Amino acid sequence: MVEDARDIAELVQLHLCDEGHEVELAFDGVKGWEKLQARRYDLVILDLMLPGIDGLELCRRLRAQRGEGEAYVPILMLTSKGTELDRVLGLELGADDYLTKPFSIRELMARVKALFRRVEAMKTAGGASGEIAEDCASSEGIVGREKICSGELCIEIIKRRVTIENELVALTAKEFDLLYQFACHPGRVYTRTQLLDGVWGLGYEGYEHTVNSHINRLRTKIEKDPAHPRYLLTVWGVGYKFCDGDD
Repeated sequence: MVEDARDIAELVQLHLCDEGHEVELAFDGVKGWEKLQARRYDLVILDLMLPGIDGLELCRRLRAQRGEGEAYVPILMLTSKGTELDRVLGLELGADDYLTKPFSIRELMARVKALFRRVEAMKTAGGASGEIAEDCASSEGIVGREKICSGELCIEIIKRRVTIENELVALTAKEFDLLYQFACHPGRVYTRTQLLDGVWGLGYEGYEHTVNSHINRLRTKIEKDPAHPRYLLTVWGVGYKFCDGDD
């Protein structure tokens, strides 16, 4: 955890240790980057405003240095700013989730548990190609057991890669999970609550606008005209769906 407010950092450390985690602290961005270079962590909690190197830059560096085949490290960002721009910047740079200060310890622990659940699901994806194929057996556009393709959009499930017309699309972990959830069930309509449960995890203490913001970001990345989407469609008064042969 990289957090310059020592009282907050030590309180979070105490509660995470009570849950059986080992927690290392850094109180500025420079020391935090040194620790992040020295070893691999299972989770990184970053404050946005840090002396030396800020949280956004640390997040950018972490995502930029990830090597081929290297395990994914989730990032939870903390910010005392509540503006949408700050949240979007963090998510666009690769943060998986965020909390706005002041936050409750209970909510932070719930977010941490949800992130670990998502990472475990990612780890088992490589060995679950049969389950993936069965789950998507009726989905139009399946190629083998490792890809879902629709038009120019191609999702490589095990590699967690998305391309449009063979051009790589940079998605955060949550954006990929959301797109995969849709693409595996074309034509199925999901409510925002169903997506919160399925993608963010049961018991996630988020709000429905979290789904809206992720849908909007996904559309800007995979749609030629986000105002008139081809893949992620709005079903007015209900929710969203992925295009199928009838659309």
